[in-house]
Amino acid sequence: MAGTSISPSSTKILNTAVVVAALGYFVDIYDLILFSIVRISSLKDLGITNPTTLLKDGVHLINMQMLGMLLGGIFWGVLGDKRGRISVLFGSIFLYSIANVANGFVTTLDAYSWLRFIAGVGLAGELGAGITLVTEVLPKEKRGYGTTIVASVGISGAIVAGVVGEYFHWRTAYFVGGGLGLLLLLLRIGVYESGLFARTRQEKVSRGNFLSLFTSAPRFFKYLKCILVGVPIWFVVGVLITFSPEFGQALGVQVPVSAAKAISFCYLGLSLGDVASGVLSQKLKSRKRAVLLSLFLLAVVVALYLFARGAGEAYFYGLCLALGFASGYWAMFVTIAAEQFGTNIRATVTTTVPNFVRGAVIPLTLTFSAYKEAWGLLFTAGALGTVALAVALVAISTLPESYGKDLDYLE
Repeated sequence: MAGTSISPSSTKILNTAVVVAALGYFVDIYDLILFSIVRISSLKDLGITNPTTLLKDGVHLINMQMLGMLLGGIFWGVLGDKRGRISVLFGSIFLYSIANVANGFVTTLDAYSWLRFIAGVGLAGELGAGITLVTEVLPKEKRGYGTTIVASVGISGAIVAGVVGEYFHWRTAYFVGGGLGLLLLLLRIGVYESGLFARTRQEKVSRGNFLSLFTSAPRFFKYLKCILVGVPIWFVVGVLITFSPEFGQALGVQVPVSAAKAISFCYLGLSLGDVASGVLSQKLKSRKRAVLLSLFLLAVVVALYLFARGAGEAYFYGLCLALGFASGYWAMFVTIAAEQFGTNIRATVTTTVPNFVRGAVIPLTLTFSAYKEAWGLLFTAGALGTVALAVALVAISTLPESYGKDLDYLE
């Protein structure tokens, strides 16, 4: 039954914990991308048709969702170390599923706004809890494969969101996402709690102390490095792909660029890249070398993207696919965070790190918007990308190697 501990050494790669974590992340990504796709059509249905107001209210909804994710990351992370990984995994799935269903019934902007906040809180917990659970229940030689499955299956939720959001009414699309999440709750009975966490509960040690990440300089800098490693991923998604129509125009691409197509190609690349980087890390027996190779490849592809003047449609979308592939080390980056810290604070770290990286989109996009007129679109993006990649390279180079690390220890 749920909550029973299990020994990592006796677990196969494709067990119930991996399947539920992967499907939960699938619905998580589905909801994140779906909102971007149906934002305009849903607001128009609520009577908001003025272009200026559409943009303003859309930004407000995104900010409410992001606030929910930042606060939710801390809440679920602490709860995961205090109450268990299973509680957070299914609690977060339940919350964002209910919020999804409720989103399908909204009739006012205020209700929509608060429901996006609640959805953000729910969305903040699933990935961190899932990755923490998977890293703790799988043998250390195989956990890279498990987290790769979680991320690659999860990111494919973006492709499904694109199809459903394109061909179904926005309310129906929200109902689909909520329904899929609620169906996952039926699998709860087959998921076991981490044996490492079960043993930690018997110890007289502080668990889930978020502030402890800031009371020790070595621990704080290790935590900060884990966050910085992931920033280039959201530079790609939040700047290069989100503003792809503007980049297409600045580069003189032969046809108008569709943001929806750019997002679809990018997320397809992300899914493929997650598989490639995960398998590579297992073959190389190194997390660091796999991420370093991804970062060097990403630097090349970003340069090709920013110098693609007069590109044809196929070449430009091919670059979007390549950007996604090169930045597809999301699973590896979250796995590294999980492997760097002790069992009594592992869920807190693994849940907050990806949400703080997502939150990095705010300063990235604000900086981009502030300087693009004075410096030019392409130069500003190039400068931002250079800084993000350089900082990530320093961060991953100075983190300890974590492949095959025994995770049965406390901070």
